[in-house]
Amino acid sequence: MKQSHIEVTERIIEKSRPTRTAYLNRLDDIVNRPRGADRLGCANVAHAFAAMPANDKLRVVVEKAPNIGIVTAYNEMLSAHQPYVNYPDIIRDEAHKYGATVQVAGGVPAMCDGITQGEPGMELSLFSRDTIAMSTAVALSHDVFDAALLLGVCDKIVPGLLIGALQFGHLPCVFVPAGPMSTGIDNTTKSKVREQYAQGKVGREELLASESAAYHGAGTCTFYGTANSNQMLMEAMGLHVPGAAFVHPHEGLRELLTRESVKMVLNNVKNKNFTPIGRMVDEHVIVNAMVALLATGGSTNHLIHWVAIARAAGIIIDWTDFYHLAKTTPLLASVYPNGKADVNEFQAAGGPAFVIRELIDAGYMFPDVLTVAHGGLREYGKLPVKEENKVVWKDLPKESSDETIVRTAAFPFNESGGLRLLKGNLGRSVIKISAVPEDRHIIEAPAIVFDAQEELLAAFDRGELEKDFVAVVRFQGPKANGMPELHKLTPPMAVLQNKGFKVAIVTDGRMSGASGKIPAAIHLSPEASAGGPLAKVRDGDIIRLNATVGMVNVLVDEDEWAEREFAELSDNKRHSNAHGFGRELFGGMRKNVLSAEEGAVTWL
Repeated sequence: MKQSHIEVTERIIEKSRPTRTAYLNRLDDIVNRPRGADRLGCANVAHAFAAMPANDKLRVVVEKAPNIGIVTAYNEMLSAHQPYVNYPDIIRDEAHKYGATVQVAGGVPAMCDGITQGEPGMELSLFSRDTIAMSTAVALSHDVFDAALLLGVCDKIVPGLLIGALQFGHLPCVFVPAGPMSTGIDNTTKSKVREQYAQGKVGREELLASESAAYHGAGTCTFYGTANSNQMLMEAMGLHVPGAAFVHPHEGLRELLTRESVKMVLNNVKNKNFTPIGRMVDEHVIVNAMVALLATGGSTNHLIHWVAIARAAGIIIDWTDFYHLAKTTPLLASVYPNGKADVNEFQAAGGPAFVIRELIDAGYMFPDVLTVAHGGLREYGKLPVKEENKVVWKDLPKESSDETIVRTAAFPFNESGGLRLLKGNLGRSVIKISAVPEDRHIIEAPAIVFDAQEELLAAFDRGELEKDFVAVVRFQGPKANGMPELHKLTPPMAVLQNKGFKVAIVTDGRMSGASGKIPAAIHLSPEASAGGPLAKVRDGDIIRLNATVGMVNVLVDEDEWAEREFAELSDNKRHSNAHGFGRELFGGMRKNVLSAEEGAVTWL
């Protein structure tokens, strides 16, 4: 194991010791109780199983058979989640083969960021993660389950399910994905049409045809954004059936993998194999997830989400830990927006299995961790295939089948990971550099300040941005308006960059997990609404963003900077951020939320 990674892990273990110990003590207290059907009062038990078929009641109450709870994010608004419609029937059928019972414990909300981008609903997006976590807790609070299967794929859904499941850390759990949609038009073509639309070169009809060709069926969107980064990280944490991430929803192997999740979770219920999720997700597993994110140039959103997930298990990480891991973690994947390939091509070239195997063999990941597969993490370096209506796992070739997509650790795309920490007099920020042209890693230009993304879009439409500048987009943090993604800024900024202008974004908001080639210092903490220095920036201030050395500064005389007053949101904008489209209901979250670097957690 690389000494640098060992040292980061040891620091995490040490600073987490009080909270992790307290978490494990609570877990142990719950694990040692009698099972729910034996412990609860008779009326409670009768209510819990009232709607069960008689045979299942007999199994769970009299025969003391394991009872699996399903928490599902099924809905028909998310293409990735629509395939879950018949999963409970598949799971129940498989469980019956082993004498076990199944109940859908509850559903969780699941919103599509692709639908709400640039709309008021996007201001609910980040907070939906903690809403999902709470909904998971409500579903499992009936406390009659011996294990749980968690059905979810997309951006906030997997982090929310995992945070919720970790509050029931005494239960064995397996996460069950549904897979990506088949490849539509290539992502490069899609992006070009978006840029042409931003310039007025094509109309809405052409843009809609392009988008509909890209997003056209069941499954996750095929770029390597937050949803598919989720799946990579769940593989790296050993919480999936090995290799389940990127198998198409309607491929025959998919149902077999879903059935395999039932076998694995029931195997984990047995005394000799008992592996509750709270024990499974330890400091080494969290580091493995961080390394997988860095090695694949994954979504920047996970520098928020995985901080919160770790905290849910009593583990304390921050962006400095990501920074130290990134310095020595090689970049092994080139998937859009970091490259031209989509996740189906990534999977065909070896996918998560190839990356995980390489990271283990080169000493960047801990192999001897608990996983749902009971074989350690090396099981996740193999490829599942269908043979005679069952799943078998096979070794991958030693060399990449396509070095434009995945590479060995001996021949990486870059010696360091695709994410960087930025520090300076504007605060602490992160930047995704894996897709940013190298000549754009340093930008120094005058600031143009916007208090909403709509202001930038309007200035672009008026032709006012044909020059070098740094767009300061502030009051976009979790306290201000729920930290929406600012993905709609990418096409116009890309147009300006393609014209040769030196442009960048500095914001306390988020960019989409799909954003790539624009230098963007994001998640700036503390945010403007929490007294962050971004609220002091004025039009014309020179800002230097240096991703090479990890700095983001405003070049203003120190005395003048110290005396400068903080700008505030207008009453109209503050009112708009708090009202309409359900935003009133999230006022408590905006008030209590921690910073982005602290995971934007609302429950501490």
